[in-house]
Amino acid sequence: MRHAVLAEHKQRRAGKVLAVLPIRYPKELLTALNILALEVWGPPGAPQSAEVGRIQTYVCPVVRNAMAFLAGGKADAVDGVLFPHTCDSIQGLATVLPDLGKFAKPVFHFIHPKGERRESTRRYVKREVQSLAESLSAFAETPLTEEALREAISLHRQIDRLKHTLLERRAYLDVTDGEFYRVLRRGEFLWQEDHLKELQQVESKLREEPVQQGVPLMVCGIVPEPMGFLSALNEGGAYVVADDYAAVGRRVIPGEIPDSADPMDVLTELYFRQPPCSTQALLFSVRRRHLDTLLSRSKAQGLVVHGVTFCEPELFDLPHLRAWAEAKGLPMLTMNSELEAELSGQSLTRLEAFVEMAAQKGGLQ
Repeated sequence: MRHAVLAEHKQRRAGKVLAVLPIRYPKELLTALNILALEVWGPPGAPQSAEVGRIQTYVCPVVRNAMAFLAGGKADAVDGVLFPHTCDSIQGLATVLPDLGKFAKPVFHFIHPKGERRESTRRYVKREVQSLAESLSAFAETPLTEEALREAISLHRQIDRLKHTLLERRAYLDVTDGEFYRVLRRGEFLWQEDHLKELQQVESKLREEPVQQGVPLMVCGIVPEPMGFLSALNEGGAYVVADDYAAVGRRVIPGEIPDSADPMDVLTELYFRQPPCSTQALLFSVRRRHLDTLLSRSKAQGLVVHGVTFCEPELFDLPHLRAWAEAKGLPMLTMNSELEAELSGQSLTRLEAFVEMAAQKGGLQ
């Protein structure tokens, strides 16, 4: 599917294509410059070349699989790769891939800050956005016009507002979790106008009254892989009513953003309006307020922490998540993913048992 989208983009729009590592980057810049983003979340499944051996086994599978995929020639059709500074492992991959993986195509960086937000942080982010814009403009051989950037920002705001509505009204949406998340995640590789049309089709399935049956759960994690996890939830008698996935809910910016004479200021503001994420190294109190809001709005009856093995930022937050769930009287299940193709029988059994427990407990909070 991604190969077809890539080929269509090059033929129909005559634009460049960038492979993009997770998670946060100013995607509006790429859209404004007619660059298609193909996000690399692994990819899932077994590593696709022996180049995986160039990364230590105790590094997260997103990075290991990406090394195998990119260095093994599986992404030769792209024109370059963009590395956001999500974590030390992805930042390290940005160095290892060209040196040891012999990836000879252009490599770009978006080094966003960690920790407490200050005015100096805002100035830094704006400079990073401007620097990336200049580099990508040269790469695309296209001048970045203010009109194109404002149109791209408007398009992405439409997508965010619609995703926010769909996530908030999940119980009223007449689709399975698997169907819903497949559409949400197609934004990882579709041209954004096409993605918006698909989301609008899903919006037509919203009902006036709740239609979802079963135990409503909150899910935290990096990425919903394997996607069979979502089907297993539904088959076990539950559904996702509150999303805190880094790949999904943590990238959806709700509300309106103040306009500005300088669209670079808008992109900077958008960065700081993103929901809190473990990869930002913020105090957990910031993330706690966000989780409180999700829980209050959704009335979730349990929490599943669906993590990626060896993901250090998520592991740093895990003790705080446990304490938060305990304080809320919220049953919690921790599951780790190796980006395997499907859930193991043991994981399915644990998930089914947890749903039964959450149903019995009744979601005290």
